Amino acid sequence: MKIKTGDKIKMLAGKDKGKTGKVLQVMTADNKVVVEGLNLLIKHQRPKRSGEKGQRIQFPSAVAMSKVALICPKCGQAARVGYKLVEDKKFRFCKKCKETI
Repeated sequence: MKIKTGDKIKMLAGKDKGKTGKVLQVMTADNKVVVEGLNLLIKHQRPKRSGEKGQRIQFPSAVAMSKVALICPKCGQAARVGYKLVEDKKFRFCKKCKETI
């Protein structure tokens, strides 16, 4: 995977276009990522007992991996990611500054 948990990403499309956030979860089967503080949805929850009030719960929803770009920690720009094989180890690298991530 080119994007992993803990990476800093930039949204390329949607209501949060241009914003940055940290990846909380990667769903490899669906090619989606969950980003902290972005693509927030609101779920209305009914009261459990009489006399209580209902709640509105905000939570981040999954985004397609094609709608986000990894921010390189070295150059600080949103860049595409490539792979290098060095002594039987696979490394990710930034295609803009050619540094390993």
